[in-house]
Amino acid sequence: MPVLHYVYDPLCGWCYGAAPLLHAAQAIEGLAIALHGGGMMSGANRQSVNDNLRRHVMAHDRRIAQASGQPFGRAYFDGLLRDTGAVFDSTPPTTAILAAQEIAGLGLAMLHLIQHAHYVLGQRVADAGVLARLAQQLGLDAALYAAASARLAGAATEQHVAHSRALLARLGGQGFPTLALDHGDGRMMHLDLGNWLGRHEAWADYLRRQLSAQTAPGQMGGGAACAPAGCAV
Repeated sequence: MPVLHYVYDPLCGWCYGAAPLLHAAQAIEGLAIALHGGGMMSGANRQSVNDNLRRHVMAHDRRIAQASGQPFGRAYFDGLLRDTGAVFDSTPPTTAILAAQEIAGLGLAMLHLIQHAHYVLGQRVADAGVLARLAQQLGLDAALYAAASARLAGAATEQHVAHSRALLARLGGQGFPTLALDHGDGRMMHLDLGNWLGRHEAWADYLRRQLSAQTAPGQMGGGAACAPAGCAV
């Protein structure tokens, strides 16, 4: 089966801007989506909310909203981005996405819920309680989710992030989001999202054409990040 590989980060604004495109891709029959969390704000890159972070992300968020049409809530701009007790950490939401995928194949749905909670509702998506409530909203059994999250936290998530970074390097991607299409034979074709933001139906048609076309042997994508400016690694 062809696979659309998606190298993302749950706290990357351009990944939020691309969310409707991933939703459209998910509806294409015969196309699987593999999620690769890149740990943009993991470990030493975790950031506490402060005025500098707020100014930095808001400048990008305005561009993302204009390019993609994705909504950003007042609870995010005037709430979360002013909450100096909040920490932006990609690791806990990445673990939650891995758990949702393992339990029910709902990793992408969990990612979309996390993005909505962060960018629209202004919630602290690095908090275990917030993630548990989102898992329940998704319909996941609370005990199964808690067990999977506990097992996948730590080394398992770190290994997943390392593998995602290795894939990003293999593709020549410079940041998030980066997408590549594998027609089922292991050959990767790097897909540029920049021209498709806000054009969901055209993007789906483009993907269908790629799936029906014969890709030249050895073709491999490369170059810059898939979205304008993108989220830096």
